[in-house]
Amino acid sequence: MNSTSTAPAAMSAWHLLPQGASSAAARTDTLFLAMVLLCGGMALLVGGLLLFLCIRYREGSRADRSSPSNDSHLLEIAWTLAPLVVFVGVFWWAANEWWTGRTVPADAMVVQVVGKQWMWHLQHANGRREINALHVPLGQPVTLTMASQDAIHSFYVPAFRLKQDVVPGRFTRFSFTATRLGEFHIFCAEFCGSEHSGMVGTLTVMPPAEFARWLEAGPHEPGLVQQGFALFREAGCSGCHGAGSTVQAPSLSGLYGRTVRLADGRTMIADDDYLRDSIVLPRKNLVAGYAPVMPSYAGRLDESQLQALIAWMRVGAPSLPDAEDLR
Repeated sequence: MNSTSTAPAAMSAWHLLPQGASSAAARTDTLFLAMVLLCGGMALLVGGLLLFLCIRYREGSRADRSSPSNDSHLLEIAWTLAPLVVFVGVFWWAANEWWTGRTVPADAMVVQVVGKQWMWHLQHANGRREINALHVPLGQPVTLTMASQDAIHSFYVPAFRLKQDVVPGRFTRFSFTATRLGEFHIFCAEFCGSEHSGMVGTLTVMPPAEFARWLEAGPHEPGLVQQGFALFREAGCSGCHGAGSTVQAPSLSGLYGRTVRLADGRTMIADDDYLRDSIVLPRKNLVAGYAPVMPSYAGRLDESQLQALIAWMRVGAPSLPDAEDLR
């Protein structure tokens, strides 16, 4: 791990854990050290009691054995409830940290990530792409929306204490805020084939102004929303879901985030996962009042294209005459 702003300090200082570079790192380290101290303390307590009892009641010792106690309900209740309360508290603490990392902040910059054998493909909202690299601004919340094209991968940034499995057939997410400038390693932490060890990259944290210049200086490609609108027409979706379609199909305008009533009586929120399933598994969650006539797009659209379509629907799926009108 290299840091352009703190390299001399990192060389001279010793750290029990690798120096953290994200908002999650300090919280994760605190939880980890608490677990080490708790488990270590329990091991020392149990080991110390065993050693004490082995010495005190060894054969030939003068310990009083005249009236041994067979049971103590108070002691049994205490040694059952005390560890239970402590470990439930630790579980709640860890669950809260897990939930925090997967809650998308309202002002988060969303980056789409696709894991493939054997590379990371990343795309920013304005269409700029990166391969085995990710640039983010310092101090701004970032959410990674991740999918796998083939095997199970795991996006791992040790300095950020960030590790999230990337699973075929579903989206996984993680949010973080970078707190240190510099370059940090990206690994795949799940064995995914013969070239798994080469699936590495670099996460670069930049000052916000410098990041904005970098983002705009890249190759000018259509943004994710524009790509999604183009796919909406090219893949034939507009034939059924377009404004002037004669086919009875659900409208996509303003669909994202709405509650959808299904044919089997269930209700679901039209989020990223619901929309992905509706495209690749259209009969899984059939909308009430509509016939199961939509074909599956599994294998016809890759994960990057699915993410672009959903990005377009996320902004309201407006029916515009030209994709260039989408900003």
